[in-house]
Amino acid sequence: MQVAHSTRAQELTESREPFVHATVVRAQRPTSAHAGDTALVRATGEIEGFVGGTCVEASVRLYSLQVLESRQPLLLKVVAGVPSSTVEDGAVEVSNPCVSGGAIEIFLEPRIPLPRLVVVGSTPDADALAALAPLVGFVLVQADGASAIPQTGDAALIVASHGRDEAPAMLAALAAGVPYVALVASPKRGAAVLASLDVSPEQRARVFSPAGLDLGARTPGEIAVSIFAQLVQERAGRGHPLVTKVAAEEREVATEAAAEAAALDPVCGMTVAALPTSLQVEYDGTSVYFCSAGCRRAFLTHPDQYATAR
Repeated sequence: MQVAHSTRAQELTESREPFVHATVVRAQRPTSAHAGDTALVRATGEIEGFVGGTCVEASVRLYSLQVLESRQPLLLKVVAGVPSSTVEDGAVEVSNPCVSGGAIEIFLEPRIPLPRLVVVGSTPDADALAALAPLVGFVLVQADGASAIPQTGDAALIVASHGRDEAPAMLAALAAGVPYVALVASPKRGAAVLASLDVSPEQRARVFSPAGLDLGARTPGEIAVSIFAQLVQERAGRGHPLVTKVAAEEREVATEAAAEAAALDPVCGMTVAALPTSLQVEYDGTSVYFCSAGCRRAFLTHPDQYATAR
């Protein structure tokens, strides 16, 4: 099983699909899982592997979504009791009415694909950027301006081709919503290139030119360092006002989406993930979600009794 999970994890990594690696680190009887049991939790909520019964899986699915959103690992402890949760730094304890007297601790580790960085050009500056990219934590895509295909979700596009097919790459990156778009050029030439772009003033203002922080850089290596310094600053949200505003809006949308992905089991009161992979039924025109098949059966037997708890 461990070998199968390792192979599957490699497949998801190679396809750049985010997932959570869940590992049982402690199990107190009676529980169906044991220390060392593992599972992979995909962003869809699908669980591949075994870390406990359906009620434990419901909590694993819910908190795995939060881990993917925060990109921070979490120790999840599930104990028997009336539904409640206690949150501490890096850990959460969930009382679960389905757990038959035992307790289980599961470490949830996010596996997030490294962000893509597109570097345009084959110049010394472009080669220096390409050499540093893996050290800074980026997956590098180096191409010429005509073949560069920025994608939604890319971290950055840096044009360092010195006059060769600069506009097409920048236009494609702006259209894809790439948050950091930069042009390596002198102030005078950079201004002329930006003025030629057929984009709105707001989009034109998103392009960093000259690229990089003003560190007095002269050599290709120094220029690459100045650009990565600026890129790190922007990703931390402490730079360009427009880029910071866009990033804040994206985080707000993601937070709202995560909140909407949670629902209350009307039978036991547990908070569960509102996903297609969760147990559910359609009732009165809406989806009702459950932690286990038992709660689902109870609801179907007496729906009017539980409908007001939704």
